[in-house]
Amino acid sequence: MKKLGFIGAGNMGEALIRGLLEKKVFKALELIAADPEPKRRRRLKRALGVETTADNRQVLASAPAVVLAVKPQVMDAVLAEIGEALGRSASSGADGSGATKRGAKAKLGPERLFISIAAGVTLSHLERRLGPRARVVRVMPNAPAMVGCGMAAVVRGSRATRSDEALTLRIFGAVGRAVALREEALLDGVTALSGSGPAYVYLFAKALADAAAGEGIEPRLALRMTLQTLVGATAMMEKSGLGPEELIRMVASPGGTTEAALRKFAEAGFADEIAEAVHAAAARSRELGAIG
Repeated sequence: MKKLGFIGAGNMGEALIRGLLEKKVFKALELIAADPEPKRRRRLKRALGVETTADNRQVLASAPAVVLAVKPQVMDAVLAEIGEALGRSASSGADGSGATKRGAKAKLGPERLFISIAAGVTLSHLERRLGPRARVVRVMPNAPAMVGCGMAAVVRGSRATRSDEALTLRIFGAVGRAVALREEALLDGVTALSGSGPAYVYLFAKALADAAAGEGIEPRLALRMTLQTLVGATAMMEKSGLGPEELIRMVASPGGTTEAALRKFAEAGFADEIAEAVHAAAARSRELGAIG
């Protein structure tokens, strides 16, 4: 038996597998991954040494815990396949002994943990489709998990245990940081913050580098300097123990250059624009959850 399976081995699935191996949470022989793309399966087998398959049923038969790392638009098809596989009983022998007939597929059993990373697919929807005994945890990860710097939020379903939650936190802690939430409704805010947040940072970085290029700095150098500025600012926030307001005051000398820039941000309603953008993302997340 494997310890953990993956249905879907795209970018996020591969990142999780790589992180679990690098952090020694699992060994390669303890993992199995299913994906419909032969090239993807060959890549995982060659680069990471894990068993791969094109058959989702093989993952279900091999592992008591399964990460559903598929896109939301294909989740229902995957759930239908899983539900059918888990609900199929072994055929009984003609003598009534319960022996399985030759060629019949044995029941896989529904006692599994399913960890979903599909945005907008709710716990209630997952539990309905997976059956009354499946344990479900829902996770909102983000793209920086692919470079080991992710931020994930975890919410367990009605039948999932604290041990299930702890395992999920270990899995996603292997590619960054992970926190447990008590209310699923908070995942809409998480989606708007850490889920979509990297794109906000990329947009700010581009605007900053473009503006510096407009001041005569060579564009590639401007981007390099922008990235290091962001890295340094993040490290200072983490290591100094100071809040954002204190750090702003530390950098912004009265009557200086930083104060002049901050004044322009305030005049443009920068903080209000950020808030509106986050609220828009959260509203869209709620809409997608309602559709799902």
